[in-house]
Amino acid sequence: MEFIELSNGNKIPSIGLGTDSVLFVRKLHTGNNNFSTRAWSFYYRRIMRNIWNWELSNSICNAFRMGYRMIDTSAAYNNEEAIGRAIRKSGVRREELFIQTRITNKQQYNHEVRESFFASLKKLGLEYVDMYMIHWPVTGEFLNTWREMEQLYKEGYIKNLGVANCHQHHLEDILNMCEVRPVVNQVEVHPLFTQKPLIEYCKSEGIQVEAYSPIAQNNDRLRNNKRLKSIASNHSKTLQQVVLRWHIQNGVIPIPRSTNKDRLTHNLDLFDFILTDEEMKQIDSININSRLRYDPDNCDFTEL
Repeated sequence: MEFIELSNGNKIPSIGLGTDSVLFVRKLHTGNNNFSTRAWSFYYRRIMRNIWNWELSNSICNAFRMGYRMIDTSAAYNNEEAIGRAIRKSGVRREELFIQTRITNKQQYNHEVRESFFASLKKLGLEYVDMYMIHWPVTGEFLNTWREMEQLYKEGYIKNLGVANCHQHHLEDILNMCEVRPVVNQVEVHPLFTQKPLIEYCKSEGIQVEAYSPIAQNNDRLRNNKRLKSIASNHSKTLQQVVLRWHIQNGVIPIPRSTNKDRLTHNLDLFDFILTDEEMKQIDSININSRLRYDPDNCDFTEL
C-alpha cells in the first residue's frame, strides 16, 4: 500500500474501500405510508440490513487481511457496528488503519454534532477516528457543524477533519472562518465527470481529493468505452484497474466499493504499471461532465 502525505503532515492510504451499498435504502418511499411500504421497510430494517452488515463485516475483515488500510463510511449508512466488528476480528493493529466516517444531514439539522460523533465512535468501538467529515454541506448548518468538529479535533478524538460533496464556494466559506483547515474533500469523480477545476483548486489549498463512484458505478458508457478497453489491453489490466490508476496518477484517492473477493484483490493491484501521458489524456477526453449523483447546489438535503 502506498501513502499520501496530507497538508497537516499526517499520512493517508492512496486507495480506500467504500462501504455504502445499493441494498441500503435511506428513504424507502416518498410520501406514501400504505401497508406495503411499511411492511417492506420493516422487512428491510430487521432482516436485509442485518444480513448485509454481517456480509459487510466479513468482507471488510478479508479486505484488511488483503492489505486495505482505509475504510470509508458514514453514520448515514448504518454499518459502523459492522465495521467495528471487522476491525476487532481482523487482528490488524489499530494504528495501521485509517477509519473515516461522516455526520449525516439530519444530525446537522438537529444540531447533534457532538452526540452523533460519540455515537459513531461507540459503534465503531474506537477511541478516535482518523477522519471525521461533513457528508453534505447543508445550507445554513455546515459552518456551525465545522466549528463543533474543530472542538472534537482539539480534544484529540479526531486526527483529521474533512468534507464531502463540497464545491469551491463551500470550501471558501469554511477556509474563511476555520481554525482547523479541511485536509480532504470527497466528491464524485470519474472519467465521465473529471472535476478538473475543483481538483486544481483543492490542490492549490492543500486539500486532498478523494473520489467516490470512481469507476462511475460501472456505467455502460465507461464499461464499453473502446479507448479504455485498448489501454487496459496494453497493460494486461482490467478496465476498472486502468480507471483507478488514472485517479492515482491524477493525485486523487479513489474509494471503490465491493464485497467481491476477486474485485477487492484487483482493486489493490494498481502499483505495478504506469499510464503514459498520452493514455492519461485519452482517459481525460472521455469526460462529458455527467454527474451520476446529486449536485450539492441543487438537491434537497432532507432527502439524502
